[in-house]
Amino acid sequence: MWVCVLGVAEVLARRAVFLTLALFLAVFLTGFVIGATGYMDTIINAIIDEEVRAYRQMLINLPQRPPTDELERLVAQYKQELILYWGMDKPWYARIFPMVLNTMILNLGKAQSPEVTNVAGLAPNSPVIDVISSCLPRTIFMITIAEVIVILIALAVGPFIVYRIGSFTDRLVVAYAATMNAFPLWWIAMVMLLVFSYDLRIAPVRFREVIVHINALLSGDITALAGVLNYVWLPILTIVVVLTGPWIYSIRAMLIKIVKEDFVTAAIARGLPEKQILRRYIMRPAASPIVTNVLLGLAGTLGGFIITESVFDWPGMGTLYYAAVTSGDAPTILALTYIFTLIYVIARFILEILYVILDPRVRL
Repeated sequence: MWVCVLGVAEVLARRAVFLTLALFLAVFLTGFVIGATGYMDTIINAIIDEEVRAYRQMLINLPQRPPTDELERLVAQYKQELILYWGMDKPWYARIFPMVLNTMILNLGKAQSPEVTNVAGLAPNSPVIDVISSCLPRTIFMITIAEVIVILIALAVGPFIVYRIGSFTDRLVVAYAATMNAFPLWWIAMVMLLVFSYDLRIAPVRFREVIVHINALLSGDITALAGVLNYVWLPILTIVVVLTGPWIYSIRAMLIKIVKEDFVTAAIARGLPEKQILRRYIMRPAASPIVTNVLLGLAGTLGGFIITESVFDWPGMGTLYYAAVTSGDAPTILALTYIFTLIYVIARFILEILYVILDPRVRL
């Protein structure tokens, strides 16, 4: 008994070390790529040039325009301030590597780009942890809840049709899954927005205002739930409509392999009730792959859907990541990479523990 426990503990310890190294490697490589390739510098230089151009135009349009020499001095001074603010007076490695090390100890720094803080609804130069904390609940309210609904439907329908392979219901589900796979989620989102928001006018046109209601709900105002539901029902409906078919098909495919096993055929031949066969002889062996898909699927939703959130103008994690990448906000990019990888690592480690519980072969 103790040998088995020690063996499981050793395996879990090795997995934990491996996943931790993977976490550090992901953050380091992300920092290296955005720094060494010059991507971050290109974006930041473009931002500085645009800010300087706007500042110069503002000075020119003043009622009392400063003399040319003074104007150029003010512009040069403003540009130097921007260079110092963005850290462009230092080489890329002197800026990136400290960010990577600070990110690993959860010292995430401050968001450099106004576009990033605007998504969160916060003031410029806000801490990255506050930006992420603001956007994460919005993604959970929209995408994670929708994914939970999809998974529950798939777990209810998938086992039901596995005994009815080739039936009308089975063919209908397969056709539905194939149809939904043919259309991108963001395209269906645009159609749903056109129909329900612009034609029928029963859903909001702009969804950014959901920030007020979610913040109020998280502050304890239960009456704000109605406002949240008013904004969230259409995105949830869209995700459920598109993803339910593929999820049911995936569960169906896992269970079909087990239904064809000899021990299931023997159980059917013995005349055991269908529910008992499904629970003990089909669902139990399929528990590990199903739990893997479910847990990793839910973990993946916390990263948001970039294009779908953009269609609904939803200020979640996907929109935040897009704003960080397009504005070259290195601290936010590194923080998001760290958070997403950390969520995956935690999910993977939980799966390792669940495998021990669900599959006796692992314990042996």
